[in-house]
Amino acid sequence: MTICDRSVLVQMNQHVQQWEAAHDRRSIFLGCYAMMTGNMLDALETGRFADDAWVMRLLQRFAEYYFEALELYEARQPKTPRVWQLAHDTAQREQVMTVQQMLVGVNAHINYDLVFAVAELLSPEWDALTAEQRAQRRADYDLVNAIIGETIDRVQDQILEARSPWLDFIDKLLGPVDEWLISEIITHWRDEVWQNAMRYVETPAPDEREALRRDIETEAMRLGRAILAGK
Repeated sequence: MTICDRSVLVQMNQHVQQWEAAHDRRSIFLGCYAMMTGNMLDALETGRFADDAWVMRLLQRFAEYYFEALELYEARQPKTPRVWQLAHDTAQREQVMTVQQMLVGVNAHINYDLVFAVAELLSPEWDALTAEQRAQRRADYDLVNAIIGETIDRVQDQILEARSPWLDFIDKLLGPVDEWLISEIITHWRDEVWQNAMRYVETPAPDEREALRRDIETEAMRLGRAILAGK
C-alpha cells in the first residue's frame, strides 16, 4: 500500500481558509478540489487502485500544475495559462453564479492541467508498457471518475449550497445537480482529456506539441466562456 503524502491537501486547505477569511471567491473551486483530493488520498490508502504509486504521482503533479499557475497569476506573469487567467479573474466578479465560478475552475484544471499532467507521467514509459499495463493505467485513471463522483454530494452540500441556498430548491425541484456534473463534466471531459493526453504523448516533435498545446488551451477557453455564457 502506498504511503500517501497529505502535504498537498494541507496546502490546499490553508489557501481555502485564507481566501474564505478574505472573502476571496477562489475558495469555491479550491474547496471543491480539496474535498476531491481528500477522497483520492483515502482511496489510495485503502488500495483501490491497481498501481497506487502511479496514481499518487499523478495526484501530486496535477496539484502542482494548479499551484504553479496560481503563482504565475499572482505575480501577473504573461506566462499564466489563459484558462487560469479566466478562472481567477472570474472569481472577482460577484455577479457570476457560484456554480459557474466553480465550473470555470474545474474546466481549467481538467481540460488543460490534467491533459499535461497525464501526458507527463505517461510519456517516459508508454512505449515500454505492455497492452495490459496500458489498460491498467487507463483503468486507474477511470476509477478517479467514480471517486470524484463520490465527492459531488459533499461539494454540493458544503460548498455550493452554503453560498447559493437556492440550489437546494432547484435540486429538489429539477433533480440533483450532481447528476449533471457527473455525466457532463467528470465522465465526458475526462474521457476527452485522456484522448488529448494520448495525442500529446504520440506527438514527439516540440513544434507540433506546442501547436497541440495551443489547440487544447483554445478549446478549454471556449468551454470556459460557454460556462460563463450559460451555454
